[in-house]
Amino acid sequence: MNSEALLARAPTADAIEQSPAAPPCGPDSAEVGAEVGAEVGVGVDVAEAEDFLGLLHAEHPDQPLTVRQRMRQVRAEVADTGSYTHTADELAFGARVAWRNSSRCIGRLYWQSLRVLDRRDATTPREIHRHLCEHLRQATNGGRIRPTISVFAPDRPGRPAPRLWNDQLIRYAGYRGDDGRTVGDPAHLDLTDAVRRLGWQAPGGPFDVLPLVVDAPGHEPQLFDVPGDLVLEVALSHPERPEFAALGLRWHAVPAISNMRLRIGGVDYPLAPFNGWYMGTEIGARNLVDSDRYDLLPAIARHLGLDTGSEATLWRDRALVEVNVAVLHSFRRAGVRVSDHHTESRRFLAHLAKEERQGRLVPADWSWIVPPVSGSLTPVFHRYYDEADQRPNFYPDEARSRCPYGH
Repeated sequence: MNSEALLARAPTADAIEQSPAAPPCGPDSAEVGAEVGAEVGVGVDVAEAEDFLGLLHAEHPDQPLTVRQRMRQVRAEVADTGSYTHTADELAFGARVAWRNSSRCIGRLYWQSLRVLDRRDATTPREIHRHLCEHLRQATNGGRIRPTISVFAPDRPGRPAPRLWNDQLIRYAGYRGDDGRTVGDPAHLDLTDAVRRLGWQAPGGPFDVLPLVVDAPGHEPQLFDVPGDLVLEVALSHPERPEFAALGLRWHAVPAISNMRLRIGGVDYPLAPFNGWYMGTEIGARNLVDSDRYDLLPAIARHLGLDTGSEATLWRDRALVEVNVAVLHSFRRAGVRVSDHHTESRRFLAHLAKEERQGRLVPADWSWIVPPVSGSLTPVFHRYYDEADQRPNFYPDEARSRCPYGH
């Protein structure tokens, strides 16, 4: 079956009425806590800064200044400018703890390994783009994906921070056909239209990597291609069904979220792209099969010769398992780091036990922690979790609602 024909799909009621669904765990998902307002022009909450610095000193007491000494500096800077500047150590600690506190992420066992790239000095769109490319290079690491975050300048009173129009550094375009059918990823139809208006020459295929749009203060939004050598992709095949490869499916290796703001000690960093590595179900049970994404389950089931005439044949379930087998097989054969949902579920409970031994609460959203495939077969299904908005954390960036393509 020709992949372009397979991936051209008619709009469904679900696709029209629902907003794009996020996968069950960061990195491909929007890892969020409770929403917190962040208005440019509003000064920093000094009490939140003091809470953060107290946490830093409690976990890392070997700081050059006491909390009282550092807070004296912070209060003076906030009084003068409305905000304050984190030291490099504060920034790194805050970014790692934000991951630790992300209630929708199952992969937090590795929070201390997060590589933090301080990019706060980048001001021009070209500088920002260069650093985003470097983020992808370091994160990809030849397939040995490294958890990485790049932190750009924060919002300050009277001066907004830089932002991206893109919700991830690598996303596939979606094209509206004259016949009402969609080629590519329907979640990105509006962004695709917007970048085409900015001059992007769209190839028109099902897996075209969208350019980045950098929106920096004092500059018009600027369009930048993502260099092809920085986009590691995996062609999907099946270990027992050679005909699967004929579908022409593939997915990128690095899920780098770029539409969440990082909040540390009352300071918001709207551009702080962050990645871990994929859990296979994010691709095989969400991105490729959700009705408002590629919606490939019916076509894959037919291609595999399954009886789709009745729900009682469980063709959806059978096809879903085979897609996920293909994702895990293909990534591992390509030498690209990926996790299966059974292993990651056990690791999450190991993280929870480790944190509890440290006396720390582990906030978790059950509906996101439990995988979308075989949920009741995983140990994370059979228990309750604490829900709390702990900071530092990642939050939706409300200011993106002003982006011209409708976010």
